[in-house]
Amino acid sequence: MAITGIHGLFYTSQPDELRAVLRDVFKWPSVEAHPGWLIFALPPAELGVHPVDSGEKPRHEISLMCDEVKSTADELRSRGIEVRGEPQQAGFGITVTIVLPGGVEVLLYEPRHPTAIDLQR
Repeated sequence: MAITGIHGLFYTSQPDELRAVLRDVFKWPSVEAHPGWLIFALPPAELGVHPVDSGEKPRHEISLMCDEVKSTADELRSRGIEVRGEPQQAGFGITVTIVLPGGVEVLLYEPRHPTAIDLQR
């Protein structure tokens, strides 16, 4: 069996604006699947599995990792990205929420745990 990658999706009422942020602010390379429909190459990724209580519905989420959350948040702010509050300590790292076009909230964090992405570098 050969799983070759993961394809994530952001759903937003402002797809063109969000695509522009991923292309122009994050500088992620892309291919154009259809006119105006960009699919972005992502940085190295890792996947964790967390338990849920028996009554909870299974779910998934996307977080963005960085080497230094304070400077990354400051740079994103300077490029017009909404950053909610200041970085906070969490058990797994230092976190802050960024808001992308259309109100897409994404956790940005500086890991304080061993990362599997180091295996890909």
